[in-house]
Amino acid sequence: MSARGLDLAVTKMTEAGVPDLAIATFARLYGELEAGKTGLIRESEVAPLTGIDRQADLEVSEEQIAETLAATVVIKLNGGLGTSMGLEGPKSLLPVRDGATFLDLIAQQVLAARERYGVNLPLLLMNSFRTQAESLDLLAAYPDLPVDGLPLDFLQNKEPKLDAETLEPVSWPAEPDLEWCPPGHGDIYTALQTSGALDTLLGAGYRYATISNADNLGAVPDGAIAAWFAASGAPYAAELVAKSDADVKGGQLVVRRSDGQIIQRETAQTYPEELDVANDRHVHPFFHANNLWIDLVALKDLLAEHDGVMPLPLIRNVKTVDPSDKTSTAVYQLETAMGAAVNVFPGARVIEVERKRFLPVKTTNDLFLLRSDVYELTEEKHLLARTAAPLISLDGTYKLIGDFQARVKQVPSLVEASSLTVEGDWHFTAPARVVGEGVLRAEDDLPHAVPDGATITAHGISTSNETGA
Repeated sequence: MSARGLDLAVTKMTEAGVPDLAIATFARLYGELEAGKTGLIRESEVAPLTGIDRQADLEVSEEQIAETLAATVVIKLNGGLGTSMGLEGPKSLLPVRDGATFLDLIAQQVLAARERYGVNLPLLLMNSFRTQAESLDLLAAYPDLPVDGLPLDFLQNKEPKLDAETLEPVSWPAEPDLEWCPPGHGDIYTALQTSGALDTLLGAGYRYATISNADNLGAVPDGAIAAWFAASGAPYAAELVAKSDADVKGGQLVVRRSDGQIIQRETAQTYPEELDVANDRHVHPFFHANNLWIDLVALKDLLAEHDGVMPLPLIRNVKTVDPSDKTSTAVYQLETAMGAAVNVFPGARVIEVERKRFLPVKTTNDLFLLRSDVYELTEEKHLLARTAAPLISLDGTYKLIGDFQARVKQVPSLVEASSLTVEGDWHFTAPARVVGEGVLRAEDDLPHAVPDGATITAHGISTSNETGA
């Protein structure tokens, strides 16, 4: 291998107007890739995290909360298209409850927090070039949302996908946009500075940022955690959630045995043969919620120390240039995780938070659950569980959002359910309920309607006539 691949990539990025710092960040990761680094971390190199602060134990005053939130900005990662669910537009524009989208509920959560605490809490989206226009159009419905002098969004950067054989920028004339990819959510640190948003926020007197994914409606503005973070004096903090048996994947924080440093380990950084151990809650009891707290002054100082290039570890993501065509050219996407900043912020902290702060929608299983009566929407637009959430398992018939929407017109009552497994082409169009371990199995490929008033149990469907109810 030679410098040819990097030279071609830099030229391509320069011609596309990618900022110099983003190019420098890519070049650093390219060097790690060319040196044979994969970002993989052996289980033997790390130890479980222990002895951390807990949200449930926090004691802060209303004055502390209001003071901290007055200096805090809410940042949402909003660059995703939800292609794994068959979406073609911003995932955050998908309706979640009663026609309200992720972005509707996020905007309403921020406005409710402003009213409750009497602060001018800003919302800032990190968009991609594919999500920006539609997302800002939706937020135009909330004229009170913008804060004078602050933008509503900034753009994440982009980088070329690399041919896995040559390490040169891949060519895909059939759809040139597929030659590009985002650099992972670790790009937020670079994008904040290249967009000017970091200096704008600091100039307006904002000191702290709470950062989370737009598809996680549980990550609401939280005054107690904000006050805890400010009082800690830490430059960075990460939220962790105690694992349940259903939590079988996801990034986590671990302790590096060589020096005792807390580090982030993503699923993509785990050796495949060690995934079972990494995901075992009896070994590693917490997973990373990907909700972060950042001291913006400390971030600016750290970036200056590293000439604007955050030294985050490489994640070499192996994909195909066309994600929908597994026979298309194999590529590497050079990514970083924003949670990996825990590796480089001296004095970083962690806190165990309640599970209600982690409600991501990654699949139609998650969407099915959030649309059910297990969750209720409060006046502040927080989604709260009324009971323990059942495990939902819909087969591939429901994987794509179009197929899901066509089959699920009305989610059955799940408050009495411990699980629901659906196999086959079942249509939910009328009120029904699931009790215990609900199972629906079709013996053929034909569509089957769940009857009005049906009860779904481990034995399948029963109706009021059959049960004598």
